[in-house]
Amino acid sequence: MTPVTKLLISVLAALGLATAAEAEDSPFVAGHAVIAIWPGPAPGGEHATAREEVVERPLTPGGLRDRIIKGVTRPTLTVFRPAHANGAALLMAPGGGYAWVVMDKEGYEAAERFAASGVTVFVMTYRLPQEGWAAGPDTPLQDAQRALRLIRFHAADYGVDPHRLGVIGFSAGGHVAGMLTLAFDRPVYAPIDSVDQVSARPDISILMYPVASMDAAIAHVGSRRNLLGEAPSLDRTAAYSLEALARPDAPPVMLVHALDDRSVPVENSLRLLAALRAAHVPVEAHLFEEGGHGFGIRFAAGKPAQAWPDLVLGWMRRKGMLG
Repeated sequence: MTPVTKLLISVLAALGLATAAEAEDSPFVAGHAVIAIWPGPAPGGEHATAREEVVERPLTPGGLRDRIIKGVTRPTLTVFRPAHANGAALLMAPGGGYAWVVMDKEGYEAAERFAASGVTVFVMTYRLPQEGWAAGPDTPLQDAQRALRLIRFHAADYGVDPHRLGVIGFSAGGHVAGMLTLAFDRPVYAPIDSVDQVSARPDISILMYPVASMDAAIAHVGSRRNLLGEAPSLDRTAAYSLEALARPDAPPVMLVHALDDRSVPVENSLRLLAALRAAHVPVEAHLFEEGGHGFGIRFAAGKPAQAWPDLVLGWMRRKGMLG
């Protein structure tokens, strides 16, 4: 660890934004604050089996890092503050099939892109549902609700308008973001403090190649198994299928997917699109011929999907999010 990293960790701890252990154990990004989502231990961990570990996977073409976090025990937000903030903010949920959390290609890189356009971004790590947490499949939703409430509660501290706070999620993180979008008021944890008195409803939602449905016919097999187990009941399947949760008071949604996605079939987005339209939710969809799965920023280069950040920013502007 560099002296600068040690110094920043000490500052974060002194400010109460993160304990030294929390900041040190995160895949640290120099110059960006790390905030603990929960004021103490995350709820329902009495029988949790998680052991937090940052894993360096092989570098991708171009020498780009590809870190994942396994066994998240202390969910955090890494803050990307723009040089010229426009008041908009995004809570970002990376993917990982509910087996781990992918931090570089579906977190930090996308955060830097949006921060360069004036958006304050909070990249979230979240706990995984199959690791013994008492809330089971509601565990990631607990973290997402608390995270959005925390950002909204402290919006003034970050130069953020509390009414211009959206969520964006990738793959299984798209399911986390989608659950927050459509089950923002589901009572999944007991209120702890005044933070929990504010709304967890995002003002907009961007779902990138989302794991939307738990229907075995189109679901991502690994995400479904990790979230619900091997043979979930029909009721349990419906309770976590985004298309079954569409509601008229949901925020506007943007869906982005590639038609050649072999991991999460585009039918996930198509089915959710139909459900949102039926519920009269404002929705926009962009379906690219090429892009595959998990393209993020780095793997979209040179493909039609490369346009997605500009399309998202244009949509955010039309929705009044960029001021």
